[in-house]
Amino acid sequence: MKILVIGGGGREHAIIRKLKESPRVTEICCAPGNGGISRDAVCVDIPVTDIDGIVTFSRNKKMDMVFVAPDDPLAAGMVDALEEAGIRAFGPRSNAAMIESSKVFSKDLMKRYHIPTANYEVFSDSGKALEYIQKNGQYPIVIKADGLALGKGVIIAADYREAEDAVKSIMEDKVFGASGNQIVIEEFITGPEVSVLAFTDGKCVKPMASSKDHKRALDNDKGLNTGGMGTISPNPYYTEETAGLCMDTIFLPTIKAMNAEERTFKGCLYFGLMLTKDGPKVIEYNCRFGDPETQVVLPRLKTDLVDILDAVIDGRLEDQPIEWSGEACACVVMASGGYPGKYAKGMEITGLDENGQVAGATVYHAGTSYKDGKFYTSGGRVLGVTSLGKSLEEALGKAYAAVDKIHFEGAHFRHDIGK
Repeated sequence: MKILVIGGGGREHAIIRKLKESPRVTEICCAPGNGGISRDAVCVDIPVTDIDGIVTFSRNKKMDMVFVAPDDPLAAGMVDALEEAGIRAFGPRSNAAMIESSKVFSKDLMKRYHIPTANYEVFSDSGKALEYIQKNGQYPIVIKADGLALGKGVIIAADYREAEDAVKSIMEDKVFGASGNQIVIEEFITGPEVSVLAFTDGKCVKPMASSKDHKRALDNDKGLNTGGMGTISPNPYYTEETAGLCMDTIFLPTIKAMNAEERTFKGCLYFGLMLTKDGPKVIEYNCRFGDPETQVVLPRLKTDLVDILDAVIDGRLEDQPIEWSGEACACVVMASGGYPGKYAKGMEITGLDENGQVAGATVYHAGTSYKDGKFYTSGGRVLGVTSLGKSLEEALGKAYAAVDKIHFEGAHFRHDIGK
């Protein structure tokens, strides 16, 4: 099989490395890819949002399958276009990807179908939103841009001043563009967070191994929110009993709700959960593999990923066994100095071999370029240094030992992943 993966980050590198393990795969292309991915796949210079370009390339190169990994092309209808051109594609169609591309849609869906989530109100007028916040008077309070915002569209305001700044920057200054035309204002709920990715063909749901993401930029959960500074799997708070409860109250009801709305979801559905004192609640849905959760979940997958993708596309997931390793996995993200704010690019990375790897760990490249046999930084999150171990402690020890071997100017990472 010839497979094209859409995207150019650490998640896509993890997907490609897992696909490479399949004896069924003869060639992998990636659009646009990155420096590290170029050592594992043929990189094609097509932007992730160029739907016509991807369809044309897939047809001309006779790709057997296209794996659409990022949210933007899914929301824009890349899978719809590929399927209409007769090309097999993994990922939800645009009308199902709306579960991520509109927070207003997903919150209203949960309310309609009694799926547990935080209480909320929707606003399209900043004045009315601020009036509501003042009258409500409860802090912290959560303010979310309706549309896609590179994982940065959620602000937790500690007081009225912060809430006012958030509402005005999203709705009036349009820091996230049209994504901020509407906002969701949500009660602040507490408890351990869990990420559960699940394969679904629209009928059957098969959750993957659980994981935990660390969002804040600095140790002890300080600093700004990021796309994710590290992950562990399994999530120590996610027990078998909790998993059963989530299946009955969240996972299956979500799939049924989407079918009832005539938005059948096929692909990977990401459940961002919080284990509150009142039981598990949905914080957010994503319509695709999470980043950097994928980097700790896929290394634990023992079943051929291609077999699973085929079963999802063909609607026969029920009959496809999926096996997971009992090992733990940890990923430490090495980021550019200044991330998630302004940062420099083009710093040489040392300590990696010619394939962009380091002994004792797997390095997933997120923001790198490759030139004249050397790797350079080209993004905010640069590398995801990942290790398996018999225990979480062993996996973390190996990952951090590998981080110590890698250097680039301004590199920063959290020292407390999994703590």
